[in-house]
Amino acid sequence: MNLGNSPSLAPQYMAMIPPDKLSEIQTKYLEDLGKLGKDPSALEFKDRRFMGEAWQNPWSKALVSTYLLNARYLNELVQAVQTDTKTRQRIEFATNQMIDALSPSNFLATNPEALETILKTQGQSIQKGILNLLGDLGKGKVSQTDESGFEVGKNLAQTEGAVVFRNSLFELIQYKPLTDQVYERPFLMVPPCINKYYILDLQPDNSVVRYMVSQGHTVFLVSWKNPDASMNRITWEDYVGTGVLEAIRVTQEISQQDKINILGFCVGGTLVSTALAVLAARKQDPVESLTLLTTLLDFTDTGILDVFIDESLVNLREKSIGGAEGRYGLLSGLELANTFSFLRPNELVWNYVVDNYLKGNSPPPFDLLYWNGDSTNLPGPMYCWYLRHTYLQNDLAKPGKLKVCGEKIDLSKIKVPAYIYASRDDHIVPWHSGYQSTQILKGPIRFVMGASGHIAGVINPPHKKKRNYWTNSDLPKTADAWLKGAKEVPGSWWPDFTEWLAQYGGKQIPAPKNYGHGKYKKLVAAPGTYVKEKAQKV
Repeated sequence: MNLGNSPSLAPQYMAMIPPDKLSEIQTKYLEDLGKLGKDPSALEFKDRRFMGEAWQNPWSKALVSTYLLNARYLNELVQAVQTDTKTRQRIEFATNQMIDALSPSNFLATNPEALETILKTQGQSIQKGILNLLGDLGKGKVSQTDESGFEVGKNLAQTEGAVVFRNSLFELIQYKPLTDQVYERPFLMVPPCINKYYILDLQPDNSVVRYMVSQGHTVFLVSWKNPDASMNRITWEDYVGTGVLEAIRVTQEISQQDKINILGFCVGGTLVSTALAVLAARKQDPVESLTLLTTLLDFTDTGILDVFIDESLVNLREKSIGGAEGRYGLLSGLELANTFSFLRPNELVWNYVVDNYLKGNSPPPFDLLYWNGDSTNLPGPMYCWYLRHTYLQNDLAKPGKLKVCGEKIDLSKIKVPAYIYASRDDHIVPWHSGYQSTQILKGPIRFVMGASGHIAGVINPPHKKKRNYWTNSDLPKTADAWLKGAKEVPGSWWPDFTEWLAQYGGKQIPAPKNYGHGKYKKLVAAPGTYVKEKAQKV
């Protein structure tokens, strides 16, 4: 994790707090500290890390109350710093990383639950915890799940299908129909190249792929290759041209259709939109509808990820792996995964440190967390282009600013009907930033906001009857205005999406009985070979 020049609440930033405000915060802090000195329960703090019975003894309550008071005090100081928004975000992020790391629950001597476990297990928990720690040091990451409980193709990515095309960047999977009749236009799914595709096909009961096949769509899916050293010169343009544009062409040929429906998820959506802008510049129109899931096109506000990215960081990456000065390389998938985990440190890091090391437990098997830890590398030039021209300079949203595959990019030339989904609690693609795509694309648009986060909001099968979503047929200029007029609907957004997509599927035809067509034959059974490749150490 690299914060560039990002500081925590250093003395120079304390000096940027107005004296009267600093005095007010400090006076209140000393008053509250005095109250705690007389009675550890004098202030009401609620934190699920400390709700267990073992934490209710007087010594632990005093320790926890002081810790939480100090955390509140530091955050109040951060909010009082008079500086620009980005600097404050960086200070806040670094300060909260420190606060979370110093929690009493993270240390054996101050965690009464861990101490009780030692007594109950007669010391066995310490031995198991050390073994867990040594194992994770070898892997370079904190284990979040029992990785031995899953295997891609066995109990993950099980939807029946076949690889019908392969090039140096991706395998194209065609899935077996589950209905006698299918829509004539195929449905191509482009997942993010930052992770493996099977987030869309975890297990039968939560598989987006299987659900779409069951709704009568002939589904094709891009499975990106996990980059190795031979791919250290691959660019964003390659992912668009050799990747998305080629996948569209092959899907057209196999289905014998002039037009297809296409979906892009996260970075996959950014790649798909870039590809459609290239096609628009060429006056080509092979897509009937576009679906974007948790995708950024306008990078004005990128939420918490913004704290990592500035000119110095991007310049450093360009010089080390991006091809500047002749240096090419890969971004480590392990580094990327650890960075994303530290965006939510209590849930994805310290929770497992406590349970795995201090208490000596082994994490249970969980398909989503197995996928989360199945990392992929990224080619340096592709990654650096992406950082500079989206997160740093927001060039993709500027008509004519960029040239990709020989064409000037203008996203406003994309005029196909679009379904845009964002998740309310997404910390990677803030929903209001996802909404900005409605102001860029020029075709008929349906925008839907789902509950939960970047992944859990998307993977929400209808049969579980969980969560909810919001709809509003009006598309005002701001996300807040859209939300004021939105209607809340219980359950999954998937049925809403398939109802929308059906109108662009074309007529019903008999389901194909074979994979591929013409020169495109079954190469291997799904999930293919690329998805099973593990990230090579960088």
